[in-house]
Amino acid sequence: MRKAIRLFDKGLRHALGVFEFCEVPDCLLRVRVTIAPHNLALQGWAVPKGVPILELHLWNEHIPPLPPSGPDLVWAVQMRRRLTISFQTLADQVQRDPRFANVQAVGGITVLLSPGSDPGGEKLFQRLGFRVFPYHNPLGSFGEFWENFYSWWIMWAFNPATLRHRRLIGLQRSEVWMPIDEFISRKWVSKKERLICQ
Repeated sequence: MRKAIRLFDKGLRHALGVFEFCEVPDCLLRVRVTIAPHNLALQGWAVPKGVPILELHLWNEHIPPLPPSGPDLVWAVQMRRRLTISFQTLADQVQRDPRFANVQAVGGITVLLSPGSDPGGEKLFQRLGFRVFPYHNPLGSFGEFWENFYSWWIMWAFNPATLRHRRLIGLQRSEVWMPIDEFISRKWVSKKERLICQ
């Protein structure tokens, strides 16, 4: 069953245009160039609906497995380090890859945190410079249910320990966004920590 879900996920990524920008194992991100589905208000700078944006997707196969007892400090530090290295690598790639030439914002929709219900996760993304706000599916609760159903199956297929304290009915999504110029200008990691992409 897990194999079937992984194959379906691979096909869906291909259909949506999600791709790897760096092939090394420490990279936690895939990306998709798409258009803003609605106006984004980002730290005093507006991104209008319809402009090109860079959507972030977790590379599930590269996420470190959770310990049986749940996330601990070692796992959290490893995840944060890999995430910031991935951000720096993407920022470097954006400046030299013509596929990213016109994007105006970077971010996406995540089930990993919900404004108000996960203050630690929300504060982490805010410290990283992202604006965090609630996500609302255009199809309402019907659309949100099916998105959450798919996310639940993905977590079960790739990292089942993440479901220890998560129920399908309780899953919620947030949007996290940052202007692309700010994303590029941030010094996520030192030069010696940057990934050399294949």
